[in-house]
Amino acid sequence: MDPYAMTTGVLRNPDFLRFLSSHAANELGANISRVALPLVAVMTLHAGPAQVGLLSSLQTVAFLLLGLPAGVWVDRLRKRRVMMASDLARFVLLGSIPVAAGLDLLSIELLFVVALLAGVSQVFNDVADSTYLPNLVSTTQLSDGNAKLETVRASAFLAGPGVGGALVQLLGAPRTVLTTALGALASVFFLSTVKVPDKPPADTERGPMLRGIKEGLAYVWQDRLMRAFGASSALGNLCVSGVLGLSVLFLAETVKLAPGAVGALLMSGGIGGVLGGLTGGWLSRRFGSARTTLVATAVGAPFGLLLPLTEPDWRVVCFALASMGISWAAAMSNVGQSTYRQTVTPDHLLGRVNASVRFVTWGVMPLGALLGGIVAQQIGVRQALWLLMVGRAVAFVPLLFSPLPRMRDFADARPHQ
Repeated sequence: MDPYAMTTGVLRNPDFLRFLSSHAANELGANISRVALPLVAVMTLHAGPAQVGLLSSLQTVAFLLLGLPAGVWVDRLRKRRVMMASDLARFVLLGSIPVAAGLDLLSIELLFVVALLAGVSQVFNDVADSTYLPNLVSTTQLSDGNAKLETVRASAFLAGPGVGGALVQLLGAPRTVLTTALGALASVFFLSTVKVPDKPPADTERGPMLRGIKEGLAYVWQDRLMRAFGASSALGNLCVSGVLGLSVLFLAETVKLAPGAVGALLMSGGIGGVLGGLTGGWLSRRFGSARTTLVATAVGAPFGLLLPLTEPDWRVVCFALASMGISWAAAMSNVGQSTYRQTVTPDHLLGRVNASVRFVTWGVMPLGALLGGIVAQQIGVRQALWLLMVGRAVAFVPLLFSPLPRMRDFADARPHQ
């Protein structure tokens, strides 16, 4: 690690700024793609609802299919090279869409292949990205560094769809996809300028893949706090994904808001995420990273109960407050959990541990969306939202029975305490 990073703030660390710039280019491009690829399918290829739904699924299904093996592979490779290779792959894949459109060779099948393979590349990038930060900053700066990365992630999630929609209107859908490809190329450039040497892999034993996966899962299970974080996040994500799946239907059909108001309210969650990233570093330094994570998670829990109270009058603000409160708490929790894993996990296991946690906590999201729809069909949309938000409100309870309430800072944490 660069000694300069040991004595100054993360924003004074040139290598961290280069990494942050790479992160920003990647996140913005990925969030523009969430809008651009479906619009290519609809506007250029006149795809139907089933095809658009399949396209959206293919963009994210790779994490369920390859999330755990990706952790093993990342532990066996140099992290920066993994990120650069995955970015180059996404550049080529996404760049093929405007080229095919220009040659009149674009088809829905090509879009499916590009979405799937770009998703595979993104899985490797995400795992390596969350494993690379300890190479650049000191242990005491991990919380601040993660907060800055979370701010960029939330900002891109907030701005990406709007930027994507504007670019589609200005350039057309296929050319907008080209801008996301250029974002991946910009990420490669920023990563290539990092001066700190890309550390060789700590995992030098090339054992069977299944054994490597089991080691990552076992480490997560044996750590009481990591296990509690996983249970809390899985329950929260299960409920929130159900809410996200019902939000448009709830606002448009039950509350009967105009499309513009629906769009504005759906963006409010991104604002909460940005605020969480901006305040996470300061609060962690002031009160301790562990205390901040616990308090933020507990304080954010009741906000979700405001959401089902939304009505087409002054109570419309309930949806915005609920979304911002939940997203703020989620951003703070993400910062804390990432910092803890990076602090206590040995270098040779960090990729597998990150992949295992994401597999568990993100793998429930498709199930939550399906569950939300089934429950709403049986008891009504507003009633389903009440049930889901009560579940989200109690998601922090596993943390109360973990070591977290007795901790102040993750920098002082020990494995399996």
